[in-house]
Amino acid sequence: MNTMGDGTRAVRAGLPEPEQFEPTLPGPVFAAHFHLSGEPTGPYTYGRDTNPTWTHLERAIGELEAPGEPVETTVFASGMAAISAVLLSQVRTGDVVVLPDDGYQALPLVREQLETYGVEVRTAPTGDDAQLAVLEGAKLLWIETPSNPGLDVCDVRRLVEAAHSAGALVAVDNTLATPLGQRPLELGADFSVASDTKGMTGHGDILLGHVTCRDPELAAGVRRWRKVVGAIPGPMEAWLAHRSLATLELRIDRQCATALTLAEALGRRPEVTGLRYPGLPSDPSYPKAVRQMRRFGSVVSFVLPDRERAERFLTELRLVDDATSFGGVRSTAERRARWGGDAVPEGFIRFSVGAESPDDLVADVERALDAAMGER
Repeated sequence: MNTMGDGTRAVRAGLPEPEQFEPTLPGPVFAAHFHLSGEPTGPYTYGRDTNPTWTHLERAIGELEAPGEPVETTVFASGMAAISAVLLSQVRTGDVVVLPDDGYQALPLVREQLETYGVEVRTAPTGDDAQLAVLEGAKLLWIETPSNPGLDVCDVRRLVEAAHSAGALVAVDNTLATPLGQRPLELGADFSVASDTKGMTGHGDILLGHVTCRDPELAAGVRRWRKVVGAIPGPMEAWLAHRSLATLELRIDRQCATALTLAEALGRRPEVTGLRYPGLPSDPSYPKAVRQMRRFGSVVSFVLPDRERAERFLTELRLVDDATSFGGVRSTAERRARWGGDAVPEGFIRFSVGAESPDDLVADVERALDAAMGER
């Protein structure tokens, strides 16, 4: 499996052995309990613990995260459930956790919760590997690269080496890159975490998250946390996610190629500032990104002169939905400052490139920019 191309792997990942007259991908198993006589030693006992549909999906994600290697994946009801499972299963009162201060908008909520449990939380920006400066005595380092929404990139190998030397575990939020863009476990991380609501499933119709790690003890802690809090995905969501993985390479390749084309077009617009895309050779993150990423993601960010013109730009778009989240086959964009919590200008746009025809999408963006700037 480790010698196959990404497309082949995505199509075949997690499928059971062929069985005569059975579907290639079994349908979702809806069961709260299973037949269980005698000692409860089998794989499926109660629906909060295990489910055959989860098993197929977890195997599939594991094959994408670390082809040909023994890893364990645990799927969750959302990306935040996966993030919380790692942090809250691994740290105790008195421990030190290092988080990015420019990461996902909900991380400050996690910080507050950790601090109420007596955990010391330190933060530093993703860019320039700034988290290195606050690693001393840490139990766990949380990396988000590329960062959301600023798209800064840190050197995962460098941070992992420093963290492990200091006795800290390392978790990488790989949501924006997906395993086809970046494999944190290959870069040395202990945990690869993602919100599969985004690019992994890619259709904007389910909430899901996962945690993958090599160490069985670490995996057991994460899985136990899922059992304790009950943050489990529904079987239908798990089945839809597995079904969606088959088109992962097709979607990601189209989105990444178009994202680069869009970034190049935006770079020629005088009203656009603060343009970021890790795959753009002129981007500050490009030198690090090109060393550790195989694909650069579907998200482009940029700044328009003010809130009014940013909102007009979004209103003028015809092929792009004004919506949050990212990684879907339909392009979305939003004025990120409307949520609060992100240190971005009022005119900051996070643009998630979908699978539309590149020429159509770029033309729509160009027309909307002309309209927003008062040109017709």
